[in-house]
This record gives sequence, structure tokens and C-alpha cells, in this order.
Amino acid sequence: MLRCADGSYYVGSARGADLEKRLAEHRDGTFGGYTSDRRPVELVFSESFERIDEAIAAERRIKGWSRAKKEALIAGALDRLPELSRRGRKG
Repeated sequence: MLRCADGSYYVGSARGADLEKRLAEHRDGTFGGYTSDRRPVELVFSESFERIDEAIAAERRIKGWSRAKKEALIAGALDRLPELSRRGRKG
């Protein structure tokens, strides 16, 4: 997960051991898209998976989270995630 210059978060996935390469592409604006107009970006969270389908599933799940829930994940406050998942909760 990247924190963009405007304070927003970008959630994506990188195949294999290409995290550093993909991060450099986001920082350089190599490809158009969400982060290219919101540089500089900073890596704030990453997780490794054995299989790409697991990584893609996690990416999709996290993209749907509220800002508060993403920030709890970044902070390592995993105990707050269930509370922040409750339906109707602001954040």
C-alpha cells in the first residue's frame, strides 16, 4: 500500500520479488494511472504471499476498506480491524 502526496492510499500487487521495481515505477511515474499524478509516493504497508491469487484477493479486500481500517493495518493495530469492520461504522 502506498501513501500518495495528496494523503490518499493506493493498493496494488507486485509479482514475485518485484516489489522494489514496482515501487520505483510508481515513484518515477513510469506508467500513467492513479499514482502518476499523486507523487511522491511512500510504501506504508506490504505483505508477501506464496501465490499470486492470494495476493490479488488481499488487494481486492483491502481496496474495499475504509480509510480508518487501512490506517489501522498500516499502524499494526490488527486488534482494531474487527471493530472497524462493523456495518454502519464511520471511518
